[in-house]
Amino acid sequence: MLLLYILFGVYLIAVNIYSFMLVRSQKQASHDRDHTPKNLNGKLLISGFLGGAIAAYAALFLLKFKTDNLLLMIILPILAVLNIYLIIILFRNSFFISL
Repeated sequence: MLLLYILFGVYLIAVNIYSFMLVRSQKQASHDRDHTPKNLNGKLLISGFLGGAIAAYAALFLLKFKTDNLLLMIILPILAVLNIYLIIILFRNSFFISL
């Protein structure tokens, strides 16, 4: 059981690191091409849905990138709250014990 908690924690850390690196790579790519890539918002939303919404939202502000994109500024905090809520529910109801 402890192994499942450790694996879940490693998964969350990995997804958050990936989300942060994704924002950073998008910013570097936009500076190299002198325009903002428009079709990469889906990758940020998917990584946020998988558990990396907090890191993606923080990276947007830390790197000062795409803060004018209203879709990301509304959906990423909602996904972050949803992620935290689901994690609390999983641990409170001992989801991993029934596996």
